[in-house]
Amino acid sequence: MYLDSNKKKEIFAKHGGSEANTGSTEGQIALFTFRIAHLTEHLKKNRKDYGTQRALQLLVGKRRSLLDYLKAKDIEKYRALIKDLGLRR
Repeated sequence: MYLDSNKKKEIFAKHGGSEANTGSTEGQIALFTFRIAHLTEHLKKNRKDYGTQRALQLLVGKRRSLLDYLKAKDIEKYRALIKDLGLRR
């Protein structure tokens, strides 16, 4: 499996402050980014997988909402996270 509990702990430890802090906005955005990258690679190979395409669109929307929330709450954390994850915007 591409996303096991060890990988999640690593993502949350790096971006969420600690691996137990799974509710942090930064950690959730980083996790969504990892999942989006995986689904994007899957869709490059399987163009007609419409279920995965819908799941990807929903994930992008959730990440966008969290990014908007973080931008309104703390612009410095937002800028640091965007730079760290390599997101365009």
